Amino acid sequence: MIGPYKGEVFRLAKVLILTGDAVEALEVFYPYYRLLEEGHEVTIAAPKKKKLQTVVHDFEPHMETFTEKFAYGLDADASFAEVNPAEFDGLIIPGGRAPEHIRMHEKVPEIVTHFFTANKPVGAICHAVLVFDVVPEAVQGREMTAFTTCRPEVERAGAKYIDKNLHVEGNLVSGHAWPDLPGFMKEFLKLLSK
Repeated sequence: MIGPYKGEVFRLAKVLILTGDAVEALEVFYPYYRLLEEGHEVTIAAPKKKKLQTVVHDFEPHMETFTEKFAYGLDADASFAEVNPAEFDGLIIPGGRAPEHIRMHEKVPEIVTHFFTANKPVGAICHAVLVFDVVPEAVQGREMTAFTTCRPEVERAGAKYIDKNLHVEGNLVSGHAWPDLPGFMKEFLKLLSK
């Protein structure tokens, strides 16, 4: 298939999106539909195979931090227990509050570690870095960005925080927050096409 990047030829891939309830709606739907638009196969995995509740985080003038409101429902195609990471070509971890609780699932370290060990594309946006708390060896010594308030988690995982909206290092594409999704997905799709 001809890709959108300078006539490159690329193969269709299988991408895993690792998430759960309270995932930031834009950070899961934008990558999901963008990947489908390119013809890739996408599996949304969560602790349980069920309808997930997504949320919208936004800023109000009178608030010093973001607010949270319910957004759309989203079906998880598979539970973490059903996932064989070797069957996938890439991984995306969206932010929101989902990363803080999915990292506690016993299968998450195995899934995430596989993508780094196999040098497959990994996309982590906003609060996704919280997942790396359980696999710090995956990002230790690397550079990445995340939502500003997640800088301590990036550094605790042994990575260097890059104060940019988007950063690519090797197989890892990291983004600051949902406004950075166009660049984030452009870079992730480039890695996926190699």
